[in-house]
Amino acid sequence: MTVDADGIATLTMDLADRPMNVLNEALMAPFAEYIAKIEADAAIKGVIITSAKREFLAGADIDMVFGITDPKQAFEVAEQLKKMLRRLELCGRPVVAALNGTALGGGLEVALACHYRVAIADPKAKFGLPEVKLGLLPGGGGTQRLPRMIGIQASLPLMLEGKELNAEVAKQQGIINELAVDRAEMLDKAKSWCLANPKPVQPWDDKKFRWPGGDSRSPAVVQMLAIAPSMAAAKTQGNYPAATNIMSCVYEGGIVDFDSGCRIESRYFANLVVSQVSKNMIGTLWFQLNSINKGKSRPEGIPKSKVSKLGILGAGMMGAGIAYVSAKVGIECVLLDSTIEAAEKGKAYSANLLDKSIKKGKETPASKGVFLDRIKATTDYADLAGCDLVIEAVFEDRAIKADVTRKTEAVIPATATFASNTSTLPITGLAAASVRPEQFIGLHFFSPVDKMPLVEIIMGEKTSQETLAKGFDYVQQIKKTPIVVNDSRGFYTSRSFATYVNEGLALLAEGQHPRSIEMAGLKAGMPVGPLALQDEVSMSLSLHVMTQTRKDYADEGKTYAASASEPVVLKMVKELDRPGKKAGKGFYDYPAEGTKGEKMLWPGLAQAFPLADVQISQQEMIDRMMFAQANEAARCFEENVVMTVADTNIGSIFGWGFAPHQGGALQFINAYGPAKFVARAETLAAKYGPRFKPAALLVKMAAEGKRFE
Repeated sequence: MTVDADGIATLTMDLADRPMNVLNEALMAPFAEYIAKIEADAAIKGVIITSAKREFLAGADIDMVFGITDPKQAFEVAEQLKKMLRRLELCGRPVVAALNGTALGGGLEVALACHYRVAIADPKAKFGLPEVKLGLLPGGGGTQRLPRMIGIQASLPLMLEGKELNAEVAKQQGIINELAVDRAEMLDKAKSWCLANPKPVQPWDDKKFRWPGGDSRSPAVVQMLAIAPSMAAAKTQGNYPAATNIMSCVYEGGIVDFDSGCRIESRYFANLVVSQVSKNMIGTLWFQLNSINKGKSRPEGIPKSKVSKLGILGAGMMGAGIAYVSAKVGIECVLLDSTIEAAEKGKAYSANLLDKSIKKGKETPASKGVFLDRIKATTDYADLAGCDLVIEAVFEDRAIKADVTRKTEAVIPATATFASNTSTLPITGLAAASVRPEQFIGLHFFSPVDKMPLVEIIMGEKTSQETLAKGFDYVQQIKKTPIVVNDSRGFYTSRSFATYVNEGLALLAEGQHPRSIEMAGLKAGMPVGPLALQDEVSMSLSLHVMTQTRKDYADEGKTYAASASEPVVLKMVKELDRPGKKAGKGFYDYPAEGTKGEKMLWPGLAQAFPLADVQISQQEMIDRMMFAQANEAARCFEENVVMTVADTNIGSIFGWGFAPHQGGALQFINAYGPAKFVARAETLAAKYGPRFKPAALLVKMAAEGKRFE
């Protein structure tokens, strides 16, 4: 802490041995000591709180929070932080938060406890209360200060959705008071405000305080609060207690005084900290995700690489999406297809996305032009000359893929990497068409590429470690999360994802009500029901994959075992001519293109798949869907298709939407208990077939009392 000649103290946070400041004992203890010094020193006329690091304050120390298992301890941690912040805002001096960078979670809560907030207008800086994304709620008074500052209606979405705002938007929302161009101006403005406002009072400490837009009892807010829980329940299906707890904090805080509201918040915070949901989400979406992003699965000792020029074969939805995310980070792209019309259509995909960004103010017409200049639409393989990486995204047909591989390798540099975006065909087999199989790898993107965060990197038998490193670096270059898997039919994600859809179709074939099937999927925490998902994937594509797989098995002299879903797909495509969403008709009827309306389950399903006399319970359906996925993920881990627990869990959530509140497919088994999981799986296998027979690895783990680490 320094104090200048005008009596303005500057308190600078700089936590030793940490790249970012976090709220832990090492920071809070000296913080509390300095507050005591400020309270005792009449010469101090104002306080500026800032950071010596690039960011202001990242929030609570997640290691500390994750380690808490006693709700009493969680309550006391929250109360300790609140007590410190309360002393800060009641110290009798003006206190300004000089936000030199990102302030999220507890970081923003510290800022909200200051009387004024000045931030550098850095487009990279983020401000928000995103605790809900880890199954938590703001525990430092955020659920009480923010609604009192900007109103209940404006604050709830920020906390329930965990939105992260840039400085300009945060100012528009009333969270930040003033912007500055640089650090010097920020500190000058902070000091000026202190000198001009010697006796500030927080709005909620003013006897004349009125809630912006009304408190929990005002008619407009009552109407909103009557609807909000049902809207949240429709989104969360009751799987995320943090959403309910946040709404409870805001509602209850809106009918009591500020300090009582803060105690209420601490109780709801403690409830979440020790919950299985928060442990699942923190363990996977924080610790495991961070380990992946730090390169846990990248080969060591190989220099980092960057792609300057990228070739993309096939300008359909996948190829067009790959071009967009690559051009977005400055990579020169060659988008090649069999006709120039198809290639230009693929480029137009980027133009359409950019137009939407322009409407939202995120792009300008000038930046759109620069962006599109990076994408060259062509039919000429010669344009691929000089590419560091080429990604093949053509139809799932071995002969077509082999043909484009040979044509490409004839013109690209000897050092270039060739990747296939196949979702099911083994990479080793596709690499047989390559003259340099050690430089051949799988890069499996997910649709839509611009929104889906994952890329599955597949190692063929001959793929080199250098090629893996290059693939890993490219995925991170385009700001996606990479997981690394070994070669296998369907790899990890497609193979495990298929079990969810297959189970839904099997239930339909057994005569279970289609609406009950869809609701069970949603209740389990999946993003959409299995029937809707099959429509999205397209049953004609599934039929093609089945046919190709049968042929491959025959060629390899293996016995092919049809899944319980295959007769349903055959009937829908061959007999009923309802191949899926693209055709406007599948398990659902879809509104005509360009018209408004919602999809509806096809009434003819009742005749095509007559209802059984006995309808099983929703929980039985949920168990079948979840156990099918988790068991297959465990088999993939057992067979070394996927090599780390982190890749397995993150791949399941980011790849096919496995219920995030469960923390991933293997964490679902951990939380359920391996021994209990094996027992339940055996019961399901006896009832519904060998597909539920628990993986041998799980049986061994159950016997030894082990879990996935």
